[in-house]
Amino acid sequence: MIAVRMAGTEPSGIVAGMDLQLQGRVVLVVGGAGYIGSAIVSRLREEGAEVIAASRRDTADLVIDGGDDASVAAGFARLMEDHGRLDALVVTAAPSARTLDQSMNSDPAQVLEGVDRKAMTFLRLANAALGPMREAGFGRIVGISGQNALLTGNVTGSVRNAALTIAAKGLADAAAGTGVTVNVVSPGLVTDTPSSEVQLAHGGESSPEQIADLVAFLVSPRAAAISGEVINIGHRVLGVTHL
Repeated sequence: MIAVRMAGTEPSGIVAGMDLQLQGRVVLVVGGAGYIGSAIVSRLREEGAEVIAASRRDTADLVIDGGDDASVAAGFARLMEDHGRLDALVVTAAPSARTLDQSMNSDPAQVLEGVDRKAMTFLRLANAALGPMREAGFGRIVGISGQNALLTGNVTGSVRNAALTIAAKGLADAAAGTGVTVNVVSPGLVTDTPSSEVQLAHGGESSPEQIADLVAFLVSPRAAAISGEVINIGHRVLGVTHL
């Protein structure tokens, strides 16, 4: 529950709380064992959601390889068999940009692999989720992108994040009016100890827990009026704008 306090009061002056209405909601987090994903899983469980943490690892709650159509289909079939519904999907599954080979950041093979492992993984999973969500008349889909989509310098990192953002907007538009929303959260540098300082041509820093707080709101029923958005977390790249 997100606490709300009156302006000017000390923490002891907490007067109310915002119930995100996630109690009992079934949420699938793909990449749930990762740096950001594990924080999202923990936050949603604190809100009372029934969270299924999925990854390619055998130790996951549900084994799904987002790069394989058959694995995605089998994973969703298992999820629906076990839970009978899916209220929200969060996709954090993708290699860190820092693991990319910088000497090949404009190599077509690496760019294609990066797009498949991030943007196409998101698209496969989101497409699988849309069916049961449309049928239920309710659903939340959130993808994790990155602010290097706004910058040059690393073609692989930029293109894979931009492709995810464009795919999400297309899905959001197609789902308009169905009760299903699709949004993107776009961090800058993610660290356990984010700095408040922001350098020119850089995005601000954020922690996995801060990202998890935003995702928890976006997958909640209270975020019904938000769809097709890219929400930057950490200051949006300093010095960059668009209309």
